[in-house]
Amino acid sequence: MARYTGADCKLCRREKMKLFLKGSKCEGPKCPIEIRPYPPGEHGRGRPKETEYLLQLREKQKARRIYGVLERQFHNYYVEATRQQGKTGDNLLTLLERRLDNVVYRAGFAKSRDMARQLIRHGHIRVNGKKVNIPSALVGEADILDVKPKSLEMTPFQVAKAEVGERQVPAWLGVDGEKMRILVHSLPVRQQIDAPVQEQLIVELYSK
Repeated sequence: MARYTGADCKLCRREKMKLFLKGSKCEGPKCPIEIRPYPPGEHGRGRPKETEYLLQLREKQKARRIYGVLERQFHNYYVEATRQQGKTGDNLLTLLERRLDNVVYRAGFAKSRDMARQLIRHGHIRVNGKKVNIPSALVGEADILDVKPKSLEMTPFQVAKAEVGERQVPAWLGVDGEKMRILVHSLPVRQQIDAPVQEQLIVELYSK
């Protein structure tokens, strides 16, 4: 399975903002973007002409990197979003938010989406009582996610249990810290998604 294997911090510097790809490291003074707030590379400090296409492309790349999705899969999400009723941009973000790895991260069970993907691939997360090891699986309304009983004593989940309540959980999710359970109250709407993305620019890019 193809995946990005480079330095996550370079992605944040390229987008000139924190994408929170490294968990707690992003909150501290050692975050590279705090030290070098300009794009990586020899010409990182230059000022390229910000054309309409460049703005659209950067917005798409930002969304891809926030959710950890490669180009082909991201385009497939866009195609699916165009088939649904409503605004294509809103539908696109809703699909990305419904990814299992994102839900585990949003609920506070993982410090980053990368960590959430690893926990899922190793079979520690169940959906409606069944083990699911596909990070891109989409959750649905009324789904119940929990940690496999044999995994509850693992350090990541013990830490997550102790820190329940410290991270703000989206209104469309409910978290039971004692049982390490996530309840999907409803599908997310745009107002409940705090991703710093201008989705209309992505739609304009793919519409060309």
